[in-house]
Amino acid sequence: METHSAVLQKLRNTFRSGVTVPEKFRRSQLTQLLTLIQENEEKILGALHKDLSKPKFEAILSELEIVLNELHFALSNLRNWMQDEHVSKILATKVDECFVRREPLGVVLIIGPWNYPMHLLLLPLVGAIAAGNCVVIKPSEVTSAMEAVIAELIPKYLSPDCFTVVCGGAEETKALLKNKFDHIFYTGSQSVARSILQAAAPLLTPVTLELGGKCPCFIHERVDIIAAAHRLAWTKYFNLGQSCVAPDYVLCTKETRDLLVPALKQVLLEFYGEKPQECPDLARIVSPKHWTRIMGLLGKSKGKVVLGGESDEDSKYIAPTVLVDVPEDDSLMQEEIFGPLLPLLTVSSVDEAIDFMNNREKPLALYVFSDDSSVVNTVLKKTSSGGFCSNDGIIHMALPGLPFGGVGASGFGNYHGRWGFETFSHKRAVLLRGWALERLNGLRYPPYTDNKLSWLRWTTSPKSCSIL
Repeated sequence: METHSAVLQKLRNTFRSGVTVPEKFRRSQLTQLLTLIQENEEKILGALHKDLSKPKFEAILSELEIVLNELHFALSNLRNWMQDEHVSKILATKVDECFVRREPLGVVLIIGPWNYPMHLLLLPLVGAIAAGNCVVIKPSEVTSAMEAVIAELIPKYLSPDCFTVVCGGAEETKALLKNKFDHIFYTGSQSVARSILQAAAPLLTPVTLELGGKCPCFIHERVDIIAAAHRLAWTKYFNLGQSCVAPDYVLCTKETRDLLVPALKQVLLEFYGEKPQECPDLARIVSPKHWTRIMGLLGKSKGKVVLGGESDEDSKYIAPTVLVDVPEDDSLMQEEIFGPLLPLLTVSSVDEAIDFMNNREKPLALYVFSDDSSVVNTVLKKTSSGGFCSNDGIIHMALPGLPFGGVGASGFGNYHGRWGFETFSHKRAVLLRGWALERLNGLRYPPYTDNKLSWLRWTTSPKSCSIL
């Protein structure tokens, strides 16, 4: 078996050959990735069900279609993205050619998480391929069935000289990070992100971090409570709450809470029936370790369970659960829940809700449910988050035209659509100059005079171009 350094040297040699740069090559690899998904749908769905008991409906929407959509978008826009971007000039550069050229970074590393083990691994890969890079792909070992599928299929469909899969756990990742990459793209927890940054720092490797956090949902009293309950429940319990953009807690007035709880009870019955554990539309917690962590948070909580609460360790099942009377310092408010527990906290006003959210780390997503557009706009204006969505959840991340990424503790850098292409590209400033106007250039040469300086200041001023 080749060492990591040998694998990386092979990729670097390939990159230096220039094979990944032409549009034709990039387009062929994106098309091959699309074919990989289309020809292996059942195998992928089987692995996702084995790892997470993902319902077919959820798996197709969140793991297959979102990647296919991204691929079609990239293929449709690739030529335009690759074009040089010409910039405005001053008189001193009037006859020069001045533009920004997007160039591939080189050999990049993409580390994927387990909660959406295909989507969150392949979506950044689309951006990296579109930008012309060679890539080391590191799937999560937690979802071992999906890891095996990725390791099997990537070499069959993509150029093995340009793209390679590295499998293994934490120790394998640590060993991999000892090598020099031109960029590291990591999706996962904040704790692991700190280790990524520490490993990248000595080598001055640029990093994109797609993390999580406690995404809030503020529900205003002026809202269709049944519609709100449907959208909230679907967003929260999709993938059994194991989504970085799932609403982590709800803020609302006591009056709204007292309407929301029975509405959620009705909706959960509609969604999952009287015996949700037997419902095929509910995923499972990914591992015994994660099940124990979530149940530990629930066991320590001082909140009152009003819906759900049932669990089964053997099948890693936790029922969709709602809690009320949750204090601000509760166990459920100390870390991202990443499971099907939904605390409802009461506030007395919009301003109090805004203060509550602003007193915490900036989240990856922030949601507001309200019929009053002024309320939505007020929260949008007075808060900060990676993404923002009103009267629904998660949907914003399905649009390739919107950047997806965090801010502050929820991450930095973004991707999706052109944003992914830009993340994996170097924006190179280019000025092409000939030998004309040497007399004008002579103004900058010694001996320096006040008259030369006066003329130079005029030629470099934006106003000098406006009169030509």
